[in-house]
Amino acid sequence: MLIHFNEIENLRREATFGGEGIFDAKIYNDGQNRIIMGTLLPGAKIGYHLHTEGSEMIYILSGKGKSTYDSEIEELVPGSCQYCPKGHSHDMVNDGTENLVFFAVVTKE
Repeated sequence: MLIHFNEIENLRREATFGGEGIFDAKIYNDGQNRIIMGTLLPGAKIGYHLHTEGSEMIYILSGKGKSTYDSEIEELVPGSCQYCPKGHSHDMVNDGTENLVFFAVVTKE
């Protein structure tokens, strides 16, 4: 199955999970998984949250940022992939000067 993100409406969100700033997302949702092409603008943050229903995999395409995974700080750079299994917590902050662009898959178990 092929997903064309250029044909999916962009959803602009602010203060996602209690974070701050703007997060743009194109989301394909089949009821079981969400497949996301996301952009976190400079200075924006997706707030710290617990994955209670499933896991999330985030692959960084461009830009840079940081994430707190459980209690550890992780650097997010192009080519890195953060995995947050069910039962664990994380956040994401764009501490760079350009957009932080990523591809994510969120499962629902």
